Amino acid sequence: MRPDGRTAGTERVVGLGTIAREWGRIGITGFGGPPAHILLLRRLCVERRRWLTPEEFEDGIAATNLLPGPASTQLAVLTAWRLRGAPGALVGGVCFIGPGLVLILALAALFLAGDPPLWVLGAAAGAGAAVPAVAVQAATSLVPASLGRMGRGRGARARWAGYALAGAVAAVLTGPWLVLVLIAAGLAEIAVRGGREDRGTGGSGGRAVLPLATGPLALGGLGVLGAVAWVAFKVGALSYGGGFVIIPLMRDDAVNRYHWMTDGQFLNAVALGQVTPGPVVHTVAAVGYAAAGLGGGLLAAAVAFAPSFLFVLLGGRHFDRLRADRRVRDFLTGAGPAVTGAIAGSALPLAASLGYGWQWGVLAGALLWLVLARRGVVLALLAAGAAGVLAVAAGLPPA
Repeated sequence: MRPDGRTAGTERVVGLGTIAREWGRIGITGFGGPPAHILLLRRLCVERRRWLTPEEFEDGIAATNLLPGPASTQLAVLTAWRLRGAPGALVGGVCFIGPGLVLILALAALFLAGDPPLWVLGAAAGAGAAVPAVAVQAATSLVPASLGRMGRGRGARARWAGYALAGAVAAVLTGPWLVLVLIAAGLAEIAVRGGREDRGTGGSGGRAVLPLATGPLALGGLGVLGAVAWVAFKVGALSYGGGFVIIPLMRDDAVNRYHWMTDGQFLNAVALGQVTPGPVVHTVAAVGYAAAGLGGGLLAAAVAFAPSFLFVLLGGRHFDRLRADRRVRDFLTGAGPAVTGAIAGSALPLAASLGYGWQWGVLAGALLWLVLARRGVVLALLAAGAAGVLAVAAGLPPA
């Protein structure tokens, strides 16, 4: 874990150019979200280059899973930090994030143009129709681990169901205040489990997050860019449970509160975040672009990803102690099912946004592919987009 250019597996100093090249390659080829990113990073750092031991890499996964924000981005930053300290973290993180960010901003400019080509409208409507199915698949994939973490007892299962239901209802009804429900579920589990007597960084695991939910509200008074920064901050610093939990966090702000996007455009942004390489959190850049053009997109990305760098640069040396604190684990045990419920609940307003009859057929096909057959997200969205192109070619709306 030494961030000095030397690891347990080698005495070789890893150059910044090497980090830029290898992390940039993962940023270009990393389709498929966090599972794909973790696999590619492991193949690079453990199997091919042997920069890290398997134990070091697994510890990194465990540590980043304790943090809010995009876990695979944090893992990319952390592994580069272990090889070359702060310079490595900055170079590796930027090269991992950069390719997908450039692509999603280019696609946002095309899809959100005032008068896009008809095939673009069809592709967007088709891919957007599959997004609610992606939400359902993302939620169901989290259930086994979350249930196992909660425990097998009747009381534990009842609490899991209660937290999940609260998260689902909050995703439908509370909009940007969903984060408070997630925090409340984590704090409730700490209380139920007795606030065990560990000492260390984890004692602030629940409490330290709470001011983040209220203090930055003042950013909304700074105009459009301040509002973009606040929405992006919630995505980067308050989103537990992986990339897809950002959807209910963002939708109410982007569509209902600030009116930067229509429901259909928001679905398109979510689809773009899924089919582009790199972190799913790139969706926030498309939202920022809709709000304030290229500057808004870049600002949203910078604010959303900044916490990932700060967590590693400022706290990387303390991750082992964080993992050892039971109150931190208890907090995440309670927040986890609420996150699962929130992701599942987000499928309802997303599905309600579908405006054309043929889109429901696409959604049904996506549900069969993703939930029943358990196949890949990227291929499902590409197929849905192709179905949308065929639909408009046949004269169906939005043609």
